[in-house]
Amino acid sequence: MVTEVGRRPRAEQVGATRQQILTTAERLFAERGLYAVSNRQISAEAGQGNNAAVGYHFGTKADLVRAVVRRHTAPIEALRRAMVEEVADPTDLRAWVDCLVRPVTAHLASLGDPTWFARFGAQVTTDPAFRGIMAEESLADPSLRRVLDRLHACLPDVPDAVRADRAHMVRHLVVQVCAERERALAEGSDTPRRTWDEAATGLVDAITGLWTAPSTTSSATPPATG
Repeated sequence: MVTEVGRRPRAEQVGATRQQILTTAERLFAERGLYAVSNRQISAEAGQGNNAAVGYHFGTKADLVRAVVRRHTAPIEALRRAMVEEVADPTDLRAWVDCLVRPVTAHLASLGDPTWFARFGAQVTTDPAFRGIMAEESLADPSLRRVLDRLHACLPDVPDAVRADRAHMVRHLVVQVCAERERALAEGSDTPRRTWDEAATGLVDAITGLWTAPSTTSSATPPATG
């Protein structure tokens, strides 16, 4: 019993240190970019006297990035699973786009002010060395895979190349619109939409229109080479 009592404060201290490092890393990566921030800087900003604290608790920078992503994907996917269960019509494209977008914006709204995860996500997804981490962690939950499968089943018949191109556009639209809104809120600037929920509505409108837009790509068009 004495051993357990002695262990508990130590475990709590370690947990608090890890959370402080994660929060600091998320903010610095969001504001400065992944390559501009060193583990030493994160340790210092997190109030750790040991410059090797980041490596001790998380390992490599990729491991740290993955830990930040995981801290957010779990609550996002919990929201998504609940939304998926509420979809009444499996052929309703807009309902599946809602399931794609709104868990992200609802999570960002729940974090208070300021937040950094949207800008952190923009930094990660535009970095070739790290963008795979975001995709891997997001797709680890079956709910997102189900949403994407059902969404694709509702799409109009267009060439595979067009679908792939639009999927790429959708990913960037969600990431960049959320990041720009988060940046504006942090700077106290005006935003096109008053709330995160309204921002989600604008994104859902745009993405639904993008997926259902007519395709003018000819089947004879040669594939891109660069």
